[in-house]
Amino acid sequence: MLKSIIAVAGVALLLGACSSTPPQMASAPPPASVQAPSYMVFFDWDRSDLSAQAMSTIRQAAIAYKSGGTARITAIGHTDTSGPADYNMALSLRRATAVKAALVQEGVPSTAIDTVGRGEQGLLVQTADGVREPQNRRVEIVGPQGQQMSQMDVFKDPRAYCKALSDKYREYRTAQEQTPQAAAMYQCQEGDYQAGIPVLEDALISYKIPLPAPGYRWPGKSYSPS
Repeated sequence: MLKSIIAVAGVALLLGACSSTPPQMASAPPPASVQAPSYMVFFDWDRSDLSAQAMSTIRQAAIAYKSGGTARITAIGHTDTSGPADYNMALSLRRATAVKAALVQEGVPSTAIDTVGRGEQGLLVQTADGVREPQNRRVEIVGPQGQQMSQMDVFKDPRAYCKALSDKYREYRTAQEQTPQAAAMYQCQEGDYQAGIPVLEDALISYKIPLPAPGYRWPGKSYSPS
């Protein structure tokens, strides 16, 4: 009798092992892809001409193109929400066309550049209608199908980057009083980039002025503008 009970128990255990489904291993999620931001060229209100800072950004984009990063690029023009929508559409295309002409001047073949005007669509900073927002007045330079081009080259030369920050600060803040920013510009001129660059970046961010590489701070660390 005891042997029968043991035999039945053994068969039950064997059947249970055969019918059980082996546990499924959870697949690890794919690593998130990280892309550098597109090059952004900014404009004064109701203007399509290029500032010195804009030309510096365009040169960086041309260098990235000529280094073989992409076969084609697109200049996508935008405006802020001030002014009529049809006028802004035409203005955004004029801005894109101006950037294309500058890229050609910097050695990028005209046939490799597409231009698009989007007017008030695709705001970088969401605003109500009729708002003059500097960060929305821009042209984005991107690769094919919106693929973004790397602009980390802007950080490779701290002297040039420091000068770009100084030029941009002077463009928006013309007062010449003694300020930490004025001291930072002097430190940049003297080669003390570690002291000068963060102060100028903080000043531009506080005034909501886009940095040369929007979304990235020297020496290439990302940040989220408030």
